[in-house]
Amino acid sequence: MGTIIHVHDSFQPDYQYELTAPAGKNFDPEFTPDLTPQQMLELGVFGGHYFQNEYDELPAAWLEKARISEIHDPLCNFFEVDASQPLRVWQQKGWIYADDPRGWFQWYCRYYMGRRLPEEDNRQIKRWKAIRRHAGQIRKACHPGDLTCRRKQRQALLHWAYDSRTI
Repeated sequence: MGTIIHVHDSFQPDYQYELTAPAGKNFDPEFTPDLTPQQMLELGVFGGHYFQNEYDELPAAWLEKARISEIHDPLCNFFEVDASQPLRVWQQKGWIYADDPRGWFQWYCRYYMGRRLPEEDNRQIKRWKAIRRHAGQIRKACHPGDLTCRRKQRQALLHWAYDSRTI
């Protein structure tokens, strides 16, 4: 705690933030993700290319077994389907903010590591909670444990730290 993280990537060439909470601890009580960022990367999310080969900010352990790719490759995803929209779509919709220009998963990685930005945290947690409806749709449409049912929707839930393999 109290560590300053200096970011030097193409999206934020001179950005820094402070870790004020222990890694993986002191989450908002309404934010209860099923998966850690490391688990998500190991399962396969965002076509393996979310950070576009700029991983310096992440703990090395998160990348040891991560399914990553030089390009966006749906086969790197757990369900081997494309369940992502291009970043430009998220930008056009106004869902991207300056502190996390890559989006929700970047926010979650930083939050997990211990960064706290109360206003942004509240906004992102509300977005995370809204995605929960997709789990209900899978429960309604699929037999329990049928991972072939609604694979794209299941992959999208993985992108938001919901473990859709257990539905």
